[in-house]
Amino acid sequence: MLDFDRYFKRLAEGAAPREWQRSLGAESRPRSRLVRVPTGMGKTLGVLAAWLWHRVERRDDAWPRRLVWCLPMRVLVEQTEDVVRAGVERLGILWDDTGEHAGRVGVHVLMGGADPGAEWALFPEEHAVLIGTQDMLLSRALNRGYAAARARWPLEYGLLNHDALWVMDEVQLMDVGLATSGQLQAFADEDGGKGLRPRHTWWMSATLQPRWLETIDTRERCETEWHQDPAVVAPSELTQGIAAVRKTLDLEVTPAADAKEFADRIMKEHAGIRDGDHGRITLVVCNTVERACRTYDELRARAPEQELELVHSRFRPAERATWRERFLRRDACTHGADRIVVATQVVEAGVDISAGCVVTELSPWPSLVQRFGRCARYGGEGRVVVVDRGHDEKTAAPYDADELAASWSSLGRVGVGGDVGIATLEAFEAQLDAGERALLYPFAPRHLFLRRERDELFDTTPDLTGADLDVSRFIRSGDERDLQVFWLGIPRDRRGAPRHAPSPRRRPRREELCSIPFLRARDWLCGAETTTRRKPKLRSGVRAWVWDWLDGAWMIAERSLLTPGRVVCVAADAGGYRVERGFDPTWNGAVPVVPEAALASHLEAELQADDADDADDVSVAEWKTIAIHVGEAAAIADEIAAHVELRPELRRLLVLAARWHDVGKAHPAFQGGIRASDRPRRQDLAKAPKAAWPRPPQTYRSSDDRDVRPGLRHELASALALFAVVRRHAPRHAALLGPWSETFERLGVAPVGALPVSPPTACEEEILACSADDFDLLAYLVASHHGKVRLAFHASPRDQEYRDRDGRGLPIRGIRDGDELAPVLLDATKPPLPALALSLEPATLGLSPTTGRSWRERTSALVDRLGPSALAWLEALLIAADRRASRLVTADPLLSAVEAG
Repeated sequence: MLDFDRYFKRLAEGAAPREWQRSLGAESRPRSRLVRVPTGMGKTLGVLAAWLWHRVERRDDAWPRRLVWCLPMRVLVEQTEDVVRAGVERLGILWDDTGEHAGRVGVHVLMGGADPGAEWALFPEEHAVLIGTQDMLLSRALNRGYAAARARWPLEYGLLNHDALWVMDEVQLMDVGLATSGQLQAFADEDGGKGLRPRHTWWMSATLQPRWLETIDTRERCETEWHQDPAVVAPSELTQGIAAVRKTLDLEVTPAADAKEFADRIMKEHAGIRDGDHGRITLVVCNTVERACRTYDELRARAPEQELELVHSRFRPAERATWRERFLRRDACTHGADRIVVATQVVEAGVDISAGCVVTELSPWPSLVQRFGRCARYGGEGRVVVVDRGHDEKTAAPYDADELAASWSSLGRVGVGGDVGIATLEAFEAQLDAGERALLYPFAPRHLFLRRERDELFDTTPDLTGADLDVSRFIRSGDERDLQVFWLGIPRDRRGAPRHAPSPRRRPRREELCSIPFLRARDWLCGAETTTRRKPKLRSGVRAWVWDWLDGAWMIAERSLLTPGRVVCVAADAGGYRVERGFDPTWNGAVPVVPEAALASHLEAELQADDADDADDVSVAEWKTIAIHVGEAAAIADEIAAHVELRPELRRLLVLAARWHDVGKAHPAFQGGIRASDRPRRQDLAKAPKAAWPRPPQTYRSSDDRDVRPGLRHELASALALFAVVRRHAPRHAALLGPWSETFERLGVAPVGALPVSPPTACEEEILACSADDFDLLAYLVASHHGKVRLAFHASPRDQEYRDRDGRGLPIRGIRDGDELAPVLLDATKPPLPALALSLEPATLGLSPTTGRSWRERTSALVDRLGPSALAWLEALLIAADRRASRLVTADPLLSAVEAG
């Protein structure tokens, strides 16, 4: 492994790999596995090096392209990003988000909000490290991405569940999210024969217990693969370096209500630390944000001049960014530093800080072990004080009282003055019997994610209220389920004037979003409820809004709309946040607004397009015809398919889908929506400048203004055009009536016959050459390329408002039965398509004598045949091709200089 050793040293600033890191890098076959390595022993670099070595350096295509790093807390995400980005940059292969991606590795954080990191999804064929919290990543893996636009859900779902190596880091903090990760991997393994690219999971923690992953769905895989040959530290490595550092234990009992006595003990311990090579630093770890804040206040009152920092999970990233600059980094722990850091569980794992003394509230054993790891992390010697604040249900929260009792008992066995260093703790655990281990490491998730729930979540169609299946119970338990809040300066309403609200174009940036438990957010914004006194509306004087996907606007928030994963905009004058304290529901002062950072125009358009049911901002570009745009998209799709080594038949279908995906833009309402004095005189435009597009609901209307189609989805017209081609030339084709002709005859129903038409064009021949299965996949990819028309053809609220004046019925997504696409050039080298009459027959239930099986039956069969993750991955490939083509600034040879103005 000399080559790996040299590679590792480049990655790790000259440090040689530890033996466990070398062993992990030596295993060339990727698989799901356990990584049980004590804190401070290089888990992050060890895992990163193994993936980079095999996937990027050796170019082993058996390894997934995406490394998905899932962490329990935001502060860990930010630190992991720093480590990964620096390491990849040292190798000289970091992608800068703008230049050529090929051969380079993108490093992206998925934290919700509008963010340049959204670029990662447009390069599915390239290498990327995706880092996020379990909330952001697991919700996306469940197809319900928190703080993400609904239209992006399938795109991210496909890319995170295919061609991905998941690293579940610090699993002892993940609660039910750990169980969900195991279920997702088990389902991926079961679908292995359908999968087009690999998906594996590495579960990682200093206190990882193999049985944590065992469920009825995972037990067999645990026994045969996942638990085999875990990555562990050899006993010889525990006798040297930081593993051998001694950390002296002391125990104390201080009631939770006595913040003063607790603060006194902290000050006493801090005074006893000498200023060594790593400074004079005391880390205080509290079990709740409220107790951390009270402790911070007491310490500030005692020592106004003392450097004192408060760290918890209810800060915005804008404020958290300063922590790493000031004190949460290795070179801030140096001689002369004199600091007390008051924190919550956010510092339990991964945070690069070394304290001479750790004062921690009693917590479950796995958490204690992690907290001990922050003591003397860089060497020397340290002191640990564990304070029992009480075991009753109220003071034990968020933990179980029995878990605290088991921890206190084990600490008693270590004894006051005993050692809680790495080597001693490893030896202590090794001598535990099965019963003792079960008491110290309990794991009984309240909810288990099942296959039927996975299958249900593949459908992202909203009901008319915009409601969705709640996935929060599979991500976190109890009160820790969060929503995201950002504050904006919104003028106060004037009597008689229209109400102020955030602009429909305003999206939160990642730096603005503050995570808040949704139940606390409800009480803060609406008031506390009792069983007899309900408070469904916002409190008097409080203004807050949530995004309405169906209307594409911010609507006034209500209690029932404040759900886990939701993004809430709050007027800055409502208070609720202090820069130095984080979320504070008692604070009524104005909240400083985080300055809005500009995004690249193409990214802004894509995010706007994803954020509303009828938005189509990606059609805003310089003038371009359908033929040239789809030709460019097809070329990019072919490049992507080649890079990911897509099977030949799937590659052909992906390119064909790219060629047909925008034929529906020949619909008269789409063309009629492009209004400009310099509009090219033709009816096959795919793109037009911003000034040529009136805002909804006037966007889509016929050129004579007689027919308005708000909410029109051109991709539905594109999919229906495929049915029209087969219906025109071969109604008994296997994709339509072929298998059912005899059935209809027995029922006395005459199937619709062929239409008298001219021979098919070359473009139509490609459709007619498809098998029934290929046709269904082709139509699905075409329909789903914006993430808005997928498993079902359902009318939208805007369709319900349509006035039917000619008896043709209401539209579905702006398309009416009998609508006709004008003749259109689809390929500049081939004859144009003739006019195509669209039928809504596929939207009906059961068999149709015109188009055969319903759309719902076709898509259900696709999911069964390919599996949800592979199907969504194929969706993602086409979406990427389309969006990259939409960004191209190329001349359109079909537009003359006169036509283009």
